[in-house]
Amino acid sequence: MAETAIELTSGTKSVRDGLRRALRGPPFDRLAMADRSNAEIVLAEVLNNIAEHAYAGRPGPIRLWVAREPGRLCLRVEDEGRPMPGHRLPSDRLPAPGELAEGGFGWHLIRALASDLRYDRCGSLNRLCFHLRTEQSAG
Repeated sequence: MAETAIELTSGTKSVRDGLRRALRGPPFDRLAMADRSNAEIVLAEVLNNIAEHAYAGRPGPIRLWVAREPGRLCLRVEDEGRPMPGHRLPSDRLPAPGELAEGGFGWHLIRALASDLRYDRCGSLNRLCFHLRTEQSAG
């Protein structure tokens, strides 16, 4: 199983450019449109969360690894920012609209589209691993 590595820098423009670059290359370029759209939604949420919360707007490295297996993509995202609160994934409870100042539905989207979510804090490194189904993928 070949693995693709992508390096990004946190920050709104850098994340957007890095995501666009990632989606143009393997293995994303071989996905059917619906699978590619799901991957884009999940990765945009994950990467923007890192930029906004882990790095709190300051620059920092983000590394993304993607491997393709039959029927799914295996993804790992690492950063050196602040850990997730409590060193664990946010609750899977859907927040009520009044509980949030702005946005806040990102983790619900991630959980709805990804599977096997796992977060680890390894020293100063955040590591998020997950799978995306790709039943509709070509080739």
